Amino acid sequence: MTHADDTPRPLDRQLQLEDIPNIDLYMDQVIQLFERTFEATTRTAGETILTKTMINNYAKKKLFFPVTNKKYTKNHLILISLIYQLKGTVSINDIKTTLTELNQGVANDTLDLEAFYATYLDQAARNLETFESQHDTPIDLEAIDQLQQILALAHMSNLYRRAAERLIDQLDS
Repeated sequence: MTHADDTPRPLDRQLQLEDIPNIDLYMDQVIQLFERTFEATTRTAGETILTKTMINNYAKKKLFFPVTNKKYTKNHLILISLIYQLKGTVSINDIKTTLTELNQGVANDTLDLEAFYATYLDQAARNLETFESQHDTPIDLEAIDQLQQILALAHMSNLYRRAAERLIDQLDS
């Protein structure tokens, strides 16, 4: 997996807490931050990561608590990062269900979202390390072996997605 310049792409990149400025950002600045953070993981050069329309739709669907004066806080950026991670796997409605308690905790000032996110980042790093050690597949596979690897990974992805959906359904009940 490479970009146009044949540089291998990382499998994962996360928005780190230290990457998030301690000042509120306007939407264009949020988009720039996400573009810089995640562009190395995109499949093709110029792939859309985050747009104004996406952010407006997330706000309209109440995936994160309301924005004040068109500025996004550190907590908004954390939630948008979580949305970005979830959107490739589960539906927007499932994302809303998943993030409802976080949004309520932030709104009621009963949840330390930065501490929660730091725990998530630690788990994501462990997941990546485990994944890379288990799936260190040689690049020069024969086509049929490559197809088998693709099918196996897609199957595992489906199993993990279904397990996540079951957990989301438990949140919703």
